[in-house]
Amino acid sequence: MLPARAVVLFDIDGTILHRAGPHHRQAIVDAIREVTRFQTEFGDLPTSGKLDRDLIRTLLRSAGAKMRDIQRWMPAIVERAQAGYQLICPKLEDRLCPGVVDLLHRLEAASIPAGLVTGNLTAIGWKKMEAAGVRRHFALGAFSEMASTRAGLAKKAMSQARRQRLAGRNTRFSLIGDHPNDVQAAKLNGIRSIAVATGVSTPEELAACQPDLLVPDLRALEVEAFL
Repeated sequence: MLPARAVVLFDIDGTILHRAGPHHRQAIVDAIREVTRFQTEFGDLPTSGKLDRDLIRTLLRSAGAKMRDIQRWMPAIVERAQAGYQLICPKLEDRLCPGVVDLLHRLEAASIPAGLVTGNLTAIGWKKMEAAGVRRHFALGAFSEMASTRAGLAKKAMSQARRQRLAGRNTRFSLIGDHPNDVQAAKLNGIRSIAVATGVSTPEELAACQPDLLVPDLRALEVEAFL
């Protein structure tokens, strides 16, 4: 199989899905309680652009837990959060952002593989894609527990694409996201940054990060933008 001309990496929340519900946060809070007995709540804690493991650390630190204990508990919390989400995840087809399905079909028709770069834990991210009916469109993914930063996750996804022989030396990578952290992750990896204003970040906030391309939603993207 010849390497693709391009590979497109997508963030999930705010990019593929809009307001997917409280179930993700509930799975994390329940897992923390089951493993540590700490009662935590997200409240006004910003979650956009964050990695799940960082959110777990922040919740536990706010509850008074010590960092050494958090690190010891983390593997069990991650495991339980992922298992718990499988049981409470709703159907998400009606939460897809405008243009997602059409763009994925057009990428497939052009033989351009799609992947995920997300702060979600692995099983949570894949479950969301399954519940939204778009799982089959994604050939690879990099998730919260695979790196400590979003830039690190993008790098992991690029490496996966090369290992799977989806990408070669001349393949052009693009990262689509709704948060300044997504733009920064693309820039740090030297790949094309595409900002989409379907999340909590305003168009002005996204423009200030100087992405290569800024669009109101995915309906504005043509396949040629990735080549």
